[in-house]
Amino acid sequence: MAKPVRKAVFPVAGMGTRFLPATKANPKEMLPVVDKPLIQYAAEEAVAAGCTQLIFVTSSSKRAIEDHFDKNFELETKLEQSNKQKLLEIVQGILPDGVSCVYVRQPEALGLGHAVLCAKDVVGDEPFCVILADDLIDGNGRDCLTQMVDCYDDFGSSVIGVEEVGQDETDKYGIVAVTEMQDRVARIDKIVEKPKPTEAPSNLAVVGRYVLTPRIFELLEKVGQGSGGEIQLTDAIAMLKEAERVLAYRFEGTRYDCGSKLGYLMATVEYGLKHEGLGEEFRSYIRSLAQSS
Repeated sequence: MAKPVRKAVFPVAGMGTRFLPATKANPKEMLPVVDKPLIQYAAEEAVAAGCTQLIFVTSSSKRAIEDHFDKNFELETKLEQSNKQKLLEIVQGILPDGVSCVYVRQPEALGLGHAVLCAKDVVGDEPFCVILADDLIDGNGRDCLTQMVDCYDDFGSSVIGVEEVGQDETDKYGIVAVTEMQDRVARIDKIVEKPKPTEAPSNLAVVGRYVLTPRIFELLEKVGQGSGGEIQLTDAIAMLKEAERVLAYRFEGTRYDCGSKLGYLMATVEYGLKHEGLGEEFRSYIRSLAQSS
């Protein structure tokens, strides 16, 4: 029986250059979608999937992430004294009881694979998930990571989140070729990092959700620097599939690429329309805006 997935790794050391100057002093993972930062959506998804330890691979410029998940006694005291109970509960509920945070520094910007490898000593000999907060996924009632952890529990194999993209976009993603197994699950036969559209084995793209067995660490140590002088997680997964089965999972839900300005704006609009407190008013505004244009 497979060990349960209890640890989630968040690679958050990137510089966020596509959002400058907004990210000059503020981590891109702290950009808000309506009233919560991207990293909180990612953390909530991990907790909903059963993770109890959140491991953030950070850099020296990411203190705001640590502060966000830490207690703020001054703020909580002021809210309590002002009888703002609802806001107090929101602030105190950012990190649920029984969930802990660990922060690990990535000393050099050597890619996603290197960031994951930095978490090796904390993860240990356990399966774990990797979440890229840039990819905000609305699971439509069932979070993407929950779906993938359920798949891992069923098969006991590493699971990579995938979705179809346009053929002209394959050079932006890791691309997989698969053998279908059942429903949304397939075995990965080949995985290639950012292939040209004419060379891509399919249009099935890897997105920012992974459930991995601990053997990946051994392979990350062996793989060496690849494309762009970085240690590519894709290269280690290619080695992993030769040693054990690796699955692709076509998740249910909608992904917003919040690493791009357009994707971020789309997420903000969609989540704003669904927001319990302002959704209807915002919808009316959007309608009036569309009618006047």
